[in-house]
Amino acid sequence: MTLARGRVFAGTSGFAYASWSPLFYPAGTRQSALLGAYAGRLDAVELHNTFYRRPSPAAVAAWVAATPEHFRFCPKAQRGASWGAFRGDDPVPSVSWLTGAVEAFGGRLGLVLLSIPATVKRDDGALARFLEAWPRSIGLALELADSSWADDEVFGCLAAHRVALVATDIDGADEPDLRRIGDALYLRLRRQTYDDADLARWAARLQPFLDDGLDVYAFFRHDEDGTSAIRAEALGRLLGR
Repeated sequence: MTLARGRVFAGTSGFAYASWSPLFYPAGTRQSALLGAYAGRLDAVELHNTFYRRPSPAAVAAWVAATPEHFRFCPKAQRGASWGAFRGDDPVPSVSWLTGAVEAFGGRLGLVLLSIPATVKRDDGALARFLEAWPRSIGLALELADSSWADDEVFGCLAAHRVALVATDIDGADEPDLRRIGDALYLRLRRQTYDDADLARWAARLQPFLDDGLDVYAFFRHDEDGTSAIRAEALGRLLGR
């Protein structure tokens, strides 16, 4: 049996940047029309405002209404609730708080991004308790910044819960490994610049995962003029969007 090709969801961290006009958004695009214009060219967005405050059901409904059916949202989990669960707090209230805020996305939800900073060192017990509390019906991508987490036991725990391990590409470091853990691949492209050769190399690295049936989420960092959105669009084209 031939395996269905995975889908590529390329985008950026956020969309509500009026300064992206006229390079990415048409000149004169109203603030209220930015998401619709964004979704006309890209297939997903990593929501960062959800890291600082819980989105209201009305806000989620408006985002969903402004975008086509194939578009996906990857909200970044609110920092207080997510970090607390890895610092000894009971994870059940935190998980309930986090998942309750994203249920309104329904089928338009991609993966929830949970970013654990480098100040939080490896704690297998905290990880296991958190993942046991997290509902399997809501996709999760976990970014573990400290190197102490880079271990096969940790990867095995994530795989057992079908949680994606985030690969983060940053300035001053080697390109990250890509691992098939969970139901999707999640890549954060955070360097200041990517030229055409960089994009081609990343497309070549991602293509086998798509061919193997895995969905790929790839997000470029926010910048001042919209160049990052142009790069996301180019990467999507290279991968057959």
